[in-house]
Amino acid sequence: TGYIKSQPLSEYRAQKRGGRGKQATATKEDDWIDQLFIANTHDYLLCFSNRGRLYWLKVWEVPAGSRGSRGRPIVNMFPLQEGEKINVVLALTGEMRSFPEDRYVFMGTSMGTVKKTALNEFNNPRKAGIIAVNLDDGDYLIGAALTDGAHDVMLFSDGGKAVRFDENDVRPLGRQARGVRGMMLEEGQSVIAMLVAEDSDTNPQSVLTATQHGYGKRTSISEYTRHGRGTKGMIAIQQSERNGKVVAATLVRADDEIMLITDKGVLVRTRVSEIRELGRATQGVTLIALDDGSQLSGLQRIAENDAQAVAEETEAEAGDTSAADGSDAAPQA
Repeated sequence: TGYIKSQPLSEYRAQKRGGRGKQATATKEDDWIDQLFIANTHDYLLCFSNRGRLYWLKVWEVPAGSRGSRGRPIVNMFPLQEGEKINVVLALTGEMRSFPEDRYVFMGTSMGTVKKTALNEFNNPRKAGIIAVNLDDGDYLIGAALTDGAHDVMLFSDGGKAVRFDENDVRPLGRQARGVRGMMLEEGQSVIAMLVAEDSDTNPQSVLTATQHGYGKRTSISEYTRHGRGTKGMIAIQQSERNGKVVAATLVRADDEIMLITDKGVLVRTRVSEIRELGRATQGVTLIALDDGSQLSGLQRIAENDAQAVAEETEAEAGDTSAADGSDAAPQA
C-alpha cells in the first residue's frame, strides 16, 4: 500500500533467531512486502513515477521504524502531482553510489517505448524531481531497471505477446529524450510489464504470466528467444475468451512466493512451485478461483523470502566469526 521504512540489519539477525522473516514489519491484512533492499545510510534510492519523473532519497532520509511499525507513505515524501504515483524504486548501493557512466537506467512505457540513459545523467538530485523520460499524452512509465549493457530486456503486452531483445539494440539517450520503439502494439493494446532477464544455471528463472480471468502459467525463460526490438513479439500466453487480457508478467524462481490480487480486494498467496511449468503457446491453468464479476488485477512476487535469506546469511556470517575466534555466542531473542 505504498509505505516505506528502514531498519538496522541487526534487527533481522536477531529476529531470525527469535522469530520469522515475514514479521519484519507490521502490515495490514491486505498488504505485504513488495521490495526489500540492503543498503547503507549514504546510498541512494531512485524513485520513478508513472509520469516519467525521478525523485531521490538518501537511505538515511527514509523514516526509521521498529519491526512492528508500518513506516510512512512514500507519496508524502515527494511533491507529486495529482494522479502521479511512485511505481519503481531502485537502490544504488556499493559502487553504484558514485553513478558510474558505464551503468544504465533502462525504462519502458505502456505504449511500447523504451529508453536507456547512462546512470551518471541522474547524479544531480533536485527535491522537485527531474524528467527521466518524456512521455506522449496518455502514455506512462511501467518499468525501470538498472543494467550494465549485457542484459536482455523483455516487454509483455496485455494482448498476450512478448518481445525479448538485447539491451544494446537501444542506444543511450539523454534524459529529455522520448526513447525508441521497443514493441509494436496492435490497436487498443498496451505494455503491462518490462523485465530484465538474468542468466543463471544454478537457479534458473521462469516467466509467470497471469490473465484477468484468473488463469496463468510459468514458462522457462529459455523459451523466450531473442529477436530485434520493435517487433510484435511472440506468444507469451494464448489469448482467448476464457483467459481474457494479460494483467501481469514477472520473473520468478521455483522457491518464490507470489501474491494474487483481484479488483474486489481479495488476495491469495501461493508458492510458485505449485504452478505448472508450461510452454509459451498454451492457455495456462487456474491460479485463483474468482467470484462472479471479479477479475484478477495483479500478481507480484513477495520479497519477504529475501528478508529471510538475508537473515540466514548474516546469521551464518556471525557463526563463522564466533567459530573463528573460539567464542560460543548465545542466540539472541
